[in-house]
Amino acid sequence: MADRRAAAAAGLVLLALASLPACARRPRAGQAPPAVETGTASWYGGEFHGRPTSSREIYDMNDLTAAHRTLPFGTFVMVTNLANGRAVVVRVNDRGPFVRGRVLDLSYAAARVVGLVGPGTARVRIEVLKGFRAPAGTSGGQGPVWLQVGAYTVQESAYTLKRKLEGPFGDVTVSRFETPTAVFYRVRVRAAAGEAQALARRLAAEGYPVIVVRD
Repeated sequence: MADRRAAAAAGLVLLALASLPACARRPRAGQAPPAVETGTASWYGGEFHGRPTSSREIYDMNDLTAAHRTLPFGTFVMVTNLANGRAVVVRVNDRGPFVRGRVLDLSYAAARVVGLVGPGTARVRIEVLKGFRAPAGTSGGQGPVWLQVGAYTVQESAYTLKRKLEGPFGDVTVSRFETPTAVFYRVRVRAAAGEAQALARRLAAEGYPVIVVRD
């Protein structure tokens, strides 16, 4: 529990790696994974932090990744919590989950973004994002950095958060992101490159999950 709280306080979540231990089953030959899938997701954290995943990457509970039984490693998927409409993009880099009735294991960071840490499990929609490229982090370049603090399927939820953040955090925008099956509204706070980490820590201290991106 102490490890999880420390990770939440750090708050600077970069879109990258994660997953379960390496003893994974391989998908059956010729079995094509679905482009859209609905089922129960869970999450895993500190007990696997720093251990190798099935893809040979090292699991980092603070990165946005997931374990899936059949999707190819490196696949980006949009995961939407159907209970609250919150969404996150994660990269598959592990195999699992190995609990009957579950279709996805999220990293701690991804679970926090969609509100899954407390309940432990939730019904989600998983949508493969073909041709998606991960947004760059804060290294390199002098342009503005965006700190994403939420993505919602309900437009009013995004604008409610925008109004809440505008006073203490300045330039806040809502951007629209479409997939073949849904429309998402992403809430982002603008920061100068040299100020991004300090602003991310402020947001994290108030309980917001932060994803640092540069579009």
